[in-house]
Amino acid sequence: MALHVIVGKGPVGMTTAELLTTHGHEVRVLSRSGGRSADGIEHRQVDATDAGALAAAAQGAAALYNAVNPAYHRWATDWPPVAAALLGAAERTGAVLVTMGNLYGYGRPTGPMTPDSPLAATDTKGRVRARMWADALAAHEAGRVRVTEARAADFVGPQVPADHSHLMRQLPALEKGRRAWVVGDPDVPRGWSYLPDVAATLAVLATDERAWGRAWHVPSAIRSQREALTDLAAALGKPAPKVSGMPWWVLRAAGLGVPFLREVVDVRHQFDQPYVIDATGTTDTFGLTATPWADVVAASVATARSAAA
Repeated sequence: MALHVIVGKGPVGMTTAELLTTHGHEVRVLSRSGGRSADGIEHRQVDATDAGALAAAAQGAAALYNAVNPAYHRWATDWPPVAAALLGAAERTGAVLVTMGNLYGYGRPTGPMTPDSPLAATDTKGRVRARMWADALAAHEAGRVRVTEARAADFVGPQVPADHSHLMRQLPALEKGRRAWVVGDPDVPRGWSYLPDVAATLAVLATDERAWGRAWHVPSAIRSQREALTDLAAALGKPAPKVSGMPWWVLRAAGLGVPFLREVVDVRHQFDQPYVIDATGTTDTFGLTATPWADVVAASVATARSAAA
């Protein structure tokens, strides 16, 4: 087995670390705050913008994972130095660089998004993500480094903190039978990526040469917000909830004082029309499939109730 180094100890980083240990790999997690090493996972305190420190911590690694998660409203300032440092560290060490990506780079979709869809974003966050991938791919094509990227839809599952998930944050309202207020049109279909499926995709991309030099989509469920919340309510033993979309003018007004909401308005195109991820290529190539939606719902509800108890 090999050494796998993960930068970032948020939900994606730690779920991936735990999965890799079950495969018998040595796992090292690097983060700004460090942590206590346990259960086969070593923690080290490293600045993700320091390419030299990252390279030193990743010496001998087979794969280096970018699972960093800058504050939502700071992508334009925080992502470029982190991405450059990780790319530099991968080049110095020879480790495969596996980046946790998303769908922002595609901009406003005209149909289901595949890894071959144009990276045509015009918003700030989308352009940042598109530039990160362009830089990594250029280095790969120049023969300086091996890279790959997993792109996921909105996260769902008990591993995701409520403030990081459009669905998980609604569980308390569903439990109390209250109306669920969501961003955008509650009835357009959307993709939902279960975090263990995200981790499984990252682990495969790091170890299969067929993955390198291109991006891949995480196999994901497709449900509208109303459908997903109705499923969660049913699992809670509650009636179908009333679901309403928050008016955009309310979000704009709130965004004057809340940076996160201001950024949400900037990507309105992700919520006012179908926003569907197509992972056919990942399934056909690697045999990975999305966890059945019923199992995702059951796990999410069971963990939420256990935490409440």
